[in-house]
Amino acid sequence: MTYRTYHNFIGGQWVAAAAGKTTLNLNPADHADVVGAFPSSGAEDVNHAVAAAKKAFATWRLVPAPKRAEILARAGNLLVQRKEQFANDMTREMGKVLAETRGDVQEAIDESFYVAGEGRRLFGITTPSELPNKFAMSVRMPVGVVGLITPWNFPMAIPSWKLFPALVAGNACVIKPATDTPLSTYNLVQTLVDAGLPPGVVNIVSGSGSAAGSALIEHPDVRAISFTGSSAVGSQVAQRAAATFKQVSLEMGGKNAQIVLDDANLDLALDGALWGAFGTTGQRCTATSRILLQKGIAAEFTARFVERAMHLKVGNGLDESVEVGPQVNASQIETSEKYVEIAQREGAKLLCGGHRLTEGIYANGTFFEPTVFGGVTPSMRIAREEVFGPVVVLIEFATFEEAVEIANSIDYGLSTSLYTKNVNRAFAAMRDLEAGITYINAPTIGAEVHLPFGGVKHTGNGHREGLGALDFFTTWKAVYVDYSDKLQRAQIDNAE
Repeated sequence: MTYRTYHNFIGGQWVAAAAGKTTLNLNPADHADVVGAFPSSGAEDVNHAVAAAKKAFATWRLVPAPKRAEILARAGNLLVQRKEQFANDMTREMGKVLAETRGDVQEAIDESFYVAGEGRRLFGITTPSELPNKFAMSVRMPVGVVGLITPWNFPMAIPSWKLFPALVAGNACVIKPATDTPLSTYNLVQTLVDAGLPPGVVNIVSGSGSAAGSALIEHPDVRAISFTGSSAVGSQVAQRAAATFKQVSLEMGGKNAQIVLDDANLDLALDGALWGAFGTTGQRCTATSRILLQKGIAAEFTARFVERAMHLKVGNGLDESVEVGPQVNASQIETSEKYVEIAQREGAKLLCGGHRLTEGIYANGTFFEPTVFGGVTPSMRIAREEVFGPVVVLIEFATFEEAVEIANSIDYGLSTSLYTKNVNRAFAAMRDLEAGITYINAPTIGAEVHLPFGGVKHTGNGHREGLGALDFFTTWKAVYVDYSDKLQRAQIDNAE
């Protein structure tokens, strides 16, 4: 078996992990296809990477922001040229179909050009002083060395959401990619290097969350952590980072609801539900995992939805005709199986799917059938807990108000969707749904890079990707210039 061995990227050099250990990156559609061997790093590697970033930060922060932005723009142009190769690499290591991995790379392209424009828009404010002959303003400053921990489901888009704003703001970065999908992060960082990024400004340390991730979170020279992953792990990240007073951005789980009212365009709602539930094999934090159906259309929608779900083509994402790829690893398959069992035990009705696929072309991968449950009540675990697989539940309701109540009744609050022709209901939903994102007549997936991305409740801690990322990766400094040539004591001398 021939495959490439990759190294960490520290201080502009490719270096092996200190312990010399590696982990194989396997194609989830065909485990005989080894994408590469990647470092199993630990605290020593993280220490070297943080030291390199700290050294680079001293000069990188002094590069004018528009010049930093020019590197991102050049990287965007290179990503355009490399899009097809990077999409193929991503499908091999993550599994989702080529149409989606091309979209993942495109999102990084969009992010590069969007953030490059922000290089001339790192605005502060000027404001009148309360004292004469005194000037007052505020400016944005970089945070310092930042740690980025990214997931496997969007292995280039999400790293770009974090890296690009951090870089244009003048920070130096250490990124730990997901162990299932490191190559896409390597491709992204190599593109930045080829675009002119100086050594040490971005460093890659590959490895597990328990080893490399924990060391990054706890390192005293890391000033901020941006994390995307599960709510359970995100809670631990926040608690551990608090010990060294790091600021933390958390983007975590979802249990997203698509509401379909009686007056909806049913064909459109079906298309949206199918894409939202089974796009990326359901492995999105924004995936449609609950479909709420008003009773008038519930029977027709259910029959048509199940019929279409049963005929989705499952297979290797490199095949352009495939609609649903594999799950990323065996653990995700086990989670899907666990929740199928839980749902049936609670009384939900399995309408289609519910099993891993193991025969023929599926024998050497991690595949799971598109799965639909009916007869689901809002209190069932299958209706409240995140599965992160191709498993969706159908819940019936009587009134719009009941649908909103059901949608809001869970611990998560990332994405929501409403299909209706009633503009009054649409605006009420935008106001009342407890979520960071609400779509009208569109599925729960499809975020654009220049809008805020993130959620409420157990989904996030108030920070946002996209619009708002610069707020996390910068800190405010107030500046006063007194040209009165005398001591002015602010409120003391301004009391009368």
